[in-house]
Amino acid sequence: MIPLLVLIAGSTVLRLIGLAGVDALDGWQPALRGGLALMLLLTGMQHFRPGWREDMIAMVPPALPRPGLLVTLTGVLELAGAVALLIPPLAPYAAAGLALLMLAMFPANVSAARRGLSLGGRPVTPLPLRTAMQVVFVGAAVALAV
Repeated sequence: MIPLLVLIAGSTVLRLIGLAGVDALDGWQPALRGGLALMLLLTGMQHFRPGWREDMIAMVPPALPRPGLLVTLTGVLELAGAVALLIPPLAPYAAAGLALLMLAMFPANVSAARRGLSLGGRPVTPLPLRTAMQVVFVGAAVALAV
């Protein structure tokens, strides 16, 4: 739930800053790019945080090989995507790639919910809520890609 709050609050604050006169944030797309980048910085860093990393490795569906490598790769891609969102010429490409990445990672969330795993010492988000959040995350990325 925290990533969703970061996306919404970050985008809202950045949009208000734009309305207050900061030209670079004067529009919904720059504010949404910033909000999504903040969210991805948060989630990407968790891939490397002790305790969280092990929980994320456990979330990888058992059929996939090298879960540690997959968690590292997805963390690096989230962090790189967050930075690329802040570079206007790269932002649409980064957003499209991030939408695909989020779709590719969703089965890990489904697997974790079905297996009753925890993340950071708390139960993972229930699947219906996680699915709704994923729709918002992917929708934000797609909106920035077009």
